[in-house]
This record gives sequence, structure tokens and C-alpha cells, in this order.
Amino acid sequence: MRIKSIFYIVVCTFLLISCGSNKNVVKSSSKMVVLEEQKEVNPELPQLEQIEKPVKTNKNHTVAYIQKFAPIAVRKMHEHKIPASITLAQGVLESGSGRSALAIRSNNHFGIKCHRGWQGKSVTHDDDEKGECFRKYKYPETSYEDHSQFLLTRKRYASLFKLGHTNYKGWAYGLRKAGYATDKRYPQKLIGIIKKYNLHLYDRVKSNKSNKLEEITKEAEYYKVQKGDTLYSIARKHNISVQKLKEVNGLTSNNISIGEDLLVK
Repeated sequence: MRIKSIFYIVVCTFLLISCGSNKNVVKSSSKMVVLEEQKEVNPELPQLEQIEKPVKTNKNHTVAYIQKFAPIAVRKMHEHKIPASITLAQGVLESGSGRSALAIRSNNHFGIKCHRGWQGKSVTHDDDEKGECFRKYKYPETSYEDHSQFLLTRKRYASLFKLGHTNYKGWAYGLRKAGYATDKRYPQKLIGIIKKYNLHLYDRVKSNKSNKLEEITKEAEYYKVQKGDTLYSIARKHNISVQKLKEVNGLTSNNISIGEDLLVK
């Protein structure tokens, strides 16, 4: 009888272990607690397209950016009456000349957030706050058109269109006043870029003068600072004054760095 009792206990213990193999068992002094196994749930994340690394080039990135997008900015100017210089300067500033994370992975060149009513694709990006919603485009050209529509369809920018498309200074200050950016020096930064790269010349290009764009691009000439160069030696070599050299490059001192690109024409 005792042998049967021992056999019975062994069999029950074996069955209990087999049945509970997929569960966590916690023993306490008073009773046995069986914990259900938790399933791991992966968070849903937006799947972004893989972006190729930028091609390395010796050309000034901002100059290359302007050359690429100037025709689009001029076309949008004639369609919507927004100065091409303002559009290009905002593109340079907001996208880091096309090299910012937002521009590379989302083709968003103007830092436009989703805002109410946006039904297109979006991406999260840290800006004034963490994880803000920004618009995502398939092509950079779409970003340029949406930039125009963004300004055209909001009443707060309506007064800017009364300034005309050659008053880039009025537009620069007007954009800041209307709330496009929170940076207090936003107008000065736009104007500085326009002056440095002679972007105001694009504001006067006629709609049927595509060859004029090439002329403007050729007019701009840059010099890469070499070891031993000074502002005086560079200015003398290119037959301009030191003051003019500093002015067109937005320099506030005589300090220059090796490899820096200076506008000399």
C-alpha cells in the first residue's frame, strides 16, 4: 500500500511539471502561483526609405544647392509672386543647403510642420519640441510648391504679396513678423544669405529668359582660401577692396580659415 502511494505521488508530480512547461511557476510557503507567459509587442514605427549617402564634392555645398534649385525658385516666383531670392534663402537656411536630416529623409526643405488639415505623409523630428510632426514629400520640387501654397493660403502672409517680388528685405522681415520662424534674427539671416550669394539677381529674371539663370550662376565666382592667404592678398588678387570682400561674405572680422570658400565676384 505504501509503495502504491509513493508511485501515485511521483506520477502526479510528473504530470504537473509537464502541463506547466509553458508557464512560469512561482512557489511560496503557502501555495503555488502560476504566471501566464507575456507576449512581446513591438512598437509601430514609420518605415522610411533608405537614403544614399551624399556624394562628396569639392564644390561649395550652398553654391551647388542654389544652382540646382534656382530654376524652380524662379518658376515659382512667376507663378505665385514670391521672390525667388527669399525662396532660395529660406531653402538654404531651413535645409542646411539640402543637407539637414529633415531634407535628406523627407525632402522637406522649408521646415514646414504638419499643421491642422495636412493629409499627406509625415515624419517626426525634434525642433522647438521633441518629436514634432513635419511634412514629408516624395520629391524636393514638391516641397518648393508646398512652400508657395503654404504662404498663399494663410491670411497672416497676405500682406507680403503687396510688397512685390523684388522687395526681399520687406519679405524677410514680414515672414518673421507673421510667425514663420521663432528666431528673432531670422530676417537678418535671410538677408545675409541673399547678399552673400547675390540671390536678388534672380528676382529680376524674366519668365522666358532661362539663359539669364546661367549668366547669374556664372557671375558668381568663389575662391578657396589657401595656407598663407589673407583678406588683403585675396582682395588684391581679385581686384576688389578688403571692405567689399568682407561685405559680400558677411565677415565681421579679418579672420579666415583654410579651405573656406569666399565670394570674390
